[in-house]
Amino acid sequence: MGKTSKQTKKFQNKHLKHTIENRKEIQKKKKKFDLRKKKPAKTEDGEEVPSGPVRKNGKAKEVFEDMSVDDFFEGGFEVPKEKKNNKKQVVAEEEDDDESSEEEDEEAMKENLKQLEDNDPEFYKYLKDNDTDLLDFEGVNPLDAISDDEDEDDGEEVEDDDEEDEVKVKKSKADKTPEEVKKIEITLELVQKWNEALEKPSTKLLRNITIAFKAAVNINNSDDGDYKYSVTDPKAFGDLMLLVLKKLPVAIQKLIKYKVTPQGVRTIPQKNPNVTQVSTILKSHAASFLTLLKDITNTETAALVLASIQELFPYYLSHRRLLKQIIGAVVEVWSITTEIDTQIATFAFLNNVSREFPKSVLETVLKSSYTAFLQNCRKTNIHTMSQINFCKNSASELYGVDETLSYQVGFEYVRQLAIHLRNSINATSNAKEGFKTIYNWQYCHSLDFWSRVVAQHCNPEQELKHKSKESPLRKLIYPLVQVTLGAIRLIPTAQFFPLRFYLIRSLMRISQSTGVFIPIFPLISEILTSTTITKPPKGSSLAAVDFEHNIKVNQAYLGTRVFQEGICEQFIELTGDFFGLYCKSIAFPELATPAILSLRRFVKKSKNGRFNKQLTQLIEKLNANATFIISKRSNVEYGPSNKHEVQLFLNDFAWEKTPLGQYNVVHRQIKEEKLRVIRESLAAEEQQKAEQKKQEQDEDAEDQDIDMIDSEQEEDEGEESD
Repeated sequence: MGKTSKQTKKFQNKHLKHTIENRKEIQKKKKKFDLRKKKPAKTEDGEEVPSGPVRKNGKAKEVFEDMSVDDFFEGGFEVPKEKKNNKKQVVAEEEDDDESSEEEDEEAMKENLKQLEDNDPEFYKYLKDNDTDLLDFEGVNPLDAISDDEDEDDGEEVEDDDEEDEVKVKKSKADKTPEEVKKIEITLELVQKWNEALEKPSTKLLRNITIAFKAAVNINNSDDGDYKYSVTDPKAFGDLMLLVLKKLPVAIQKLIKYKVTPQGVRTIPQKNPNVTQVSTILKSHAASFLTLLKDITNTETAALVLASIQELFPYYLSHRRLLKQIIGAVVEVWSITTEIDTQIATFAFLNNVSREFPKSVLETVLKSSYTAFLQNCRKTNIHTMSQINFCKNSASELYGVDETLSYQVGFEYVRQLAIHLRNSINATSNAKEGFKTIYNWQYCHSLDFWSRVVAQHCNPEQELKHKSKESPLRKLIYPLVQVTLGAIRLIPTAQFFPLRFYLIRSLMRISQSTGVFIPIFPLISEILTSTTITKPPKGSSLAAVDFEHNIKVNQAYLGTRVFQEGICEQFIELTGDFFGLYCKSIAFPELATPAILSLRRFVKKSKNGRFNKQLTQLIEKLNANATFIISKRSNVEYGPSNKHEVQLFLNDFAWEKTPLGQYNVVHRQIKEEKLRVIRESLAAEEQQKAEQKKQEQDEDAEDQDIDMIDSEQEEDEGEESD
């Protein structure tokens, strides 16, 4: 016998005595009940003689006729107590009774199974195909079953079926020591045998394959316990992976064929007899998927795993917890991977399941993607910005699947951003620390993300093209703009000018795509009143400020010529981009006139010759564009009240051909060239640092070797002197 487990000992000490007493009482009541059921004796006339008390008319009395129910229960129940002197004798009698009753039950069970083939041939055939062990019924000691359950791993059912090449000697787990339990080696022949058997699959076969697959994917994880199978051959491991990921979903679909609704949604029929067993198998199989998603190293593996999950996805819809875990694991890969192909594969999976099962999956996908994106954007630099922008653009695409649900989710998150802003403004007790909740990359990326969502799905041209109603997401524009304006003006110091520029571009994106006018130029013109522009700068040898990948500059830059030149370039670029949004608008001359006047006043007062030259060139382009619009609208025959015609003004004219459009195109080309130079210089610096670090490590290794040689020589000299 194997070593008795702790749970068995605990049961024997605390519950065994009470269990035996209860079983004895049940047996006594059962015997009394059987005596009542015996056929009554008959009189000479053939009439039955009542076995119990008899009334005057000769009929038997009712069971509780001589007392009321209340009187019966008032008497209470006396539990028989053991006699201390005859304790061993009583226990022996109880064990004899138990053994006899169990033998009778087993004989009755065997007799019923023999008659099952004649009484219900269909059910007998089902048991023969799916559970032959039940037909070969043998009695089991419940204490042995308890000890066996403890050795199972996470609910896995270790089954010894008719695989002759796998198990040659069958023993009970309770009769084996840990050294005697041998694992089944997964070989190419075994995988090939499973491959052929999947043509006509059974639940037993699926269970064994998924258990073997789980053991294979957890081969490097020693904390997950022992498994029935083990794999050492890399070729067998690869074949098993392909078998499970490609052919297992097909086999499951043979057992439980899903239906496709007219809307293209796959549903699982619940009346299928295999649903319960397959559902249990897939629950265990989900853990293998989660392990694989955590350890994805290449795009090919990711594509195989995601394709397999997508085929089995309808079977997981009823398991909400597992569904959230699978979606969360896929979203995690989508948010942290740096390979473009893997990003595209994960996004395609999320997009497909969201569109096929929008009611049950979409909300989970939207919330998970937003949360994962925010967690991984704390570290923002020139290397991670492209990945963050991909997450923003792809996640905003998902918010177009169901715009009503997207509005509900978006309003909740924009409201949270507004609450953080309000708390930061009202933080009078700790004003120095209150702004940190707002002035960080996560908050800025959140505002920029929602600007992309609104810009992508609230385009008036798309709404007019598809002849659809106004998008529900348009209701987010006003609160989002208000929160963004509040964040910009929270701390209007020069140190946070990069944050101001970043959020101004988000507002421009909203205005350009939605057609909503946002007064952005006052936010830009406030820069001209800053001491960074008005005061003479001091010389510095610092590198140029990267305004694209920073929201805050170091205090060492404040007041320097490098920082001032960067601010002037950003001012020219943002002003040109803002007015470029309306370079074809019929009202451009009226919009640009106040800005032209204010810029001319600044040029007269400013002593910065280089910046004045840039502003003069910008003013000339604004004037030229205003003159161009006046010449085009001179032949217009409608008034400002005709909004439809106003929107169609110069609709077919390319904005790049306008005077201001040509100016902006040249500036964007110059900006892209500067960004390219910055990226190349940073890459060169990182490569130089890596080489220097490697050289230092090599020198340290050489020094260690020299020290070891010197110490050995000293030891040898000491031994010789002795």
